[in-house]
Amino acid sequence: MLQKLRDKTTGWIAGTILTIVTIPFAFFGVESYMSQRVETYVARIAQPPSWWKSAPQVWPVTYLWHIEDIDAQEFKERLENARINMRNAQGENFDAKAFESVENKRRVLDALIDERLMRMTAHNDGIVVSDAEVADNIRQIPEFQVDGAFNADRYQMLLASQNPPLTPRAFEAKVREDLATNLIPARIARSAFVTDLELDRLMRLLGEHRDVSFVAIPAPAADTAPVTDAEIDAFYKAHKDEYRSPEMVRLEYVEVDGNTLPAPAADEAALRKRYQDEIAKFSSPEKREVSHILVQVAANASEADKKAAEARAAKLAAEARAPGADFAALARANSDDTGSKAAGGDLGWITKGSGMPGAFDDAAFAMQPGEVRGPVKTDFGWHIIKLNQVQPGTQRSFEDVRPELEKELQEGGREQAFNELTGKLVDAVFKNPTSLAPAAKALGLQVQTTPVFSRAGAPGIASEPKVLRAAFSDALVQDGTASDPIELGPLRTVLIRVIEHQPEQVQPLAQVRAAVVASIRAERERKAADAAAEALLKAARTQGLDAAAAAAGLAVARLDDLPRRSPAPVPPQPLVEAFFNVPRPQKDAPVLGKTRAGGQLVVFAVRAARDGDIGQVTPQERAQLRTQVAASIGAQAQDAFIRAVRKHYVIKVAEDRL
Repeated sequence: MLQKLRDKTTGWIAGTILTIVTIPFAFFGVESYMSQRVETYVARIAQPPSWWKSAPQVWPVTYLWHIEDIDAQEFKERLENARINMRNAQGENFDAKAFESVENKRRVLDALIDERLMRMTAHNDGIVVSDAEVADNIRQIPEFQVDGAFNADRYQMLLASQNPPLTPRAFEAKVREDLATNLIPARIARSAFVTDLELDRLMRLLGEHRDVSFVAIPAPAADTAPVTDAEIDAFYKAHKDEYRSPEMVRLEYVEVDGNTLPAPAADEAALRKRYQDEIAKFSSPEKREVSHILVQVAANASEADKKAAEARAAKLAAEARAPGADFAALARANSDDTGSKAAGGDLGWITKGSGMPGAFDDAAFAMQPGEVRGPVKTDFGWHIIKLNQVQPGTQRSFEDVRPELEKELQEGGREQAFNELTGKLVDAVFKNPTSLAPAAKALGLQVQTTPVFSRAGAPGIASEPKVLRAAFSDALVQDGTASDPIELGPLRTVLIRVIEHQPEQVQPLAQVRAAVVASIRAERERKAADAAAEALLKAARTQGLDAAAAAAGLAVARLDDLPRRSPAPVPPQPLVEAFFNVPRPQKDAPVLGKTRAGGQLVVFAVRAARDGDIGQVTPQERAQLRTQVAASIGAQAQDAFIRAVRKHYVIKVAEDRL
């Protein structure tokens, strides 16, 4: 039997079967059959291999494709940043519900996808950013500058203060990646230009003037005709979405305001100890204003070069100490320090231990004002140092700073009391998260309630964006439990619980019947106005606007030489746009039109049109317009490039994860 089994498992047939079975294991591994993978991406970008652009997206060829995912966390962070920016820009007009719409989320995701595509494209095209360009861009970042110049100490301090902290190497890598990602789109945008002929044509168009006559259609008489039940029912069914009540909640909450807690009494011994502990804060070190001339010596310089540099430094030092010597002129002519040479060697004010080389520091703080000392040897070479001014250090007395210390001590005590009370409240609420009353009672705090409110908010804590986000979150609405502490400001926090929830819903007809009837009557009046305007327009096409208006008993207004960019509030801008959106009249035949502006229908006739006089345009206006138009064309070209790039990738969006 064993021999038969062996015979059956040898030969080319068995080998072929074994090869077929082995292929999946070679691609995926045994573990892929033993475990399940949960996809969490919001968008997936797939690209065929560079050596097989037409590779089909079928198994197992898909495993040759390059795949990059935008995960849910990355999208969530970008969405939150967009929410913060929009709220800051719109203030009280920010609509949280509109922001959470699928369309808006998709816009945010599309921007994220475009960034990733540009990064992938830059990598595929082999774009490399030099160290010099990275350094130059970092030096130009205003946050890293002091008095308009890059400051290394500020640079490192700001990076260390990030959450999480950034090392210079990590930040430089991020800058390098951003520069590579934006290189092609930015260059495309900046490559746009406008020819003189195009600019002339545009200026003639923008400076165009038109002669217009128009008739404002009077509002029709108020509709008083009966509205039947059938009309009401039909209108309501066709416009149900207009009669939706927004999602509403009512909260109970407990607020802890540390600013109302009693301040601890000031203890004299504690105040004096705090003064001694923080004495450096109340002192300013001695400052010295120095200038120098540097004779640079390379680390690998020969002995002869070193001696020559020392001799040159000694000669310059002697010249600088000579009576009547101009130290600044010597520095400008001879210093090897490119940073201070143009300023006559001026290094500004320094303090002991502020970063200057040790030997330089020791010499500068051992000199008298006006003294020249050197040569002084450091790792940079030889220095000739001149002390210009001395600003003595100061120290404020205990009596002088006592009010500040007392205030700090009281604020610290109040903060400690606030933290302790908040911690006890949170612990008590978490033991019974379905009610705030027991915890509040135990700590002597008050449970308050809000009126019912929508996502638009309400006075009090319901106007706080953080409270609004939590109040309408699924967790609080569905579970009915208390929230985590919500920080409203320094020493001010609140815990909330949803005690009533009304989902968004269509209001019943009985409740909105009066509003439906009003809408029907308004619709009738609108149609009556449209019919009157259409009748006047039809008559004007055969009789002319003046005759048609006279026959209808309506007045005709005339606007001669109306500029396209009319600064006046009358006529309103929408009406001006309508006048200029119709074609120019040909052979003295007016162009007729109809529009609605400010809720009123207007029938108009454009009688004549004239180009703007480009001779009246100043060179500054011309240059400004050229810049604006080129920027607009560049932005369009950039968008076109990104759309073209998208065609080379397969992009899949997980709509259910937005």
